[in-house]
Amino acid sequence: MTLFLLCLPWILVGLYVALFFHDPPSLPEVEEQAEDASVSRSEAEAQPEALPFVSVIVPARNEEANIGRCISSLLASRYPAFEILVVDDESHDRTREIVQELARESGESVCFIEGEPLPPGWLGKPWACWQGAEQARGDFLLFTDADTEHGPELLAQAVRGREEAKADVLTIIGLQVLGSFWERLIQPQFFMLLAGRFPLAGTPRKKHQWRHAIANGQYLLFERSVYEAVGGHQAVAGDVVEDMRLAHILVRGGWRLVVRGTEALSTRMYRSLGDLVEGWSKNVATAALQSSSAWFQPIILPLSAMVAVTLWLMPPAVLLLALAAGGPAMALQWGALTTGVNVLIWARASMLLRSSPLFGILYPLGCIVGYVIFMKSWLQGPRIKWKARKYEIPEEVRKGSSARAEDTDA
Repeated sequence: MTLFLLCLPWILVGLYVALFFHDPPSLPEVEEQAEDASVSRSEAEAQPEALPFVSVIVPARNEEANIGRCISSLLASRYPAFEILVVDDESHDRTREIVQELARESGESVCFIEGEPLPPGWLGKPWACWQGAEQARGDFLLFTDADTEHGPELLAQAVRGREEAKADVLTIIGLQVLGSFWERLIQPQFFMLLAGRFPLAGTPRKKHQWRHAIANGQYLLFERSVYEAVGGHQAVAGDVVEDMRLAHILVRGGWRLVVRGTEALSTRMYRSLGDLVEGWSKNVATAALQSSSAWFQPIILPLSAMVAVTLWLMPPAVLLLALAAGGPAMALQWGALTTGVNVLIWARASMLLRSSPLFGILYPLGCIVGYVIFMKSWLQGPRIKWKARKYEIPEEVRKGSSARAEDTDA
């Protein structure tokens, strides 16, 4: 009984993962709509009552490895009523040339926008999105990242899914492509963190639950009137976690934000260990602050660091010490049982990301690297580096501009 009680916190975490970590509801099928979509794109634009015209806005900075695949997949969409606007954010590689070539080949389907220099107070992605929205013609605006790949039915599914869910904004969680050893080891660490903080993400949040709302900036479909009403990306100009802040603004303002899931959207966020470190360290601490109530913000980062060490790293450390030093039987049994539970937890995390469950065995190494990234994000404070740019985020922005107002969340 004593051993069971000592292991109980890990058992409860394992049950929580098993019961609450799952994909959000799927997008609807669109067989009938796909047949209706046999009309030409010009006819669809002339009959907006039949199909809403969607402007797909892709911000791009130094995306030569991804942009061709992204735009080609969008062009293959079977939804007829859309345009693609690619906003080049002062790229230093071949992004511009690749997009311009695709624009020439596609006729009027792709519009290349040479982004203006970054103004004070703005981060690159919000600025590029804002410029694209200003030139967009659609009644609906879809913001999607340059490292995404889209199935041919996805846009039609998203349009129908937004309508069926009566959503003002639809955001989609897709498949994360994990190509390298480091991606398979480290990505589950942070997606588990997100899943633990935002369980049941497919359930729309109410106004008083605004800090529990989340959106995925890899795919955000707005009704234009809603985008303009919330202030668009201008409202999150200086936010490094702009998608989360947009979710907070939307839900707190009473708009209906709906999360759906599909494997028709795939994203490979990072390709190397260096990319993983730079990418996650730029926003993980800020995301923790912004999703916490004002009274909890001073302790969320040290508390998170302490929980991570206790929950994930202490069990294998105790097990190794007991094996090496011939420690008490209770310590050996406790270390073996809790480490075993953790292996199962992380195996499930890998499986949810369509990776091998065998990476659960390597979870202590992944946790160590993830912990280093978290500490880097915490200790670097407001100074971040991303895509060859350095930013300093004002403290009130890091904590969420609304952190200064009266909190009404639970």
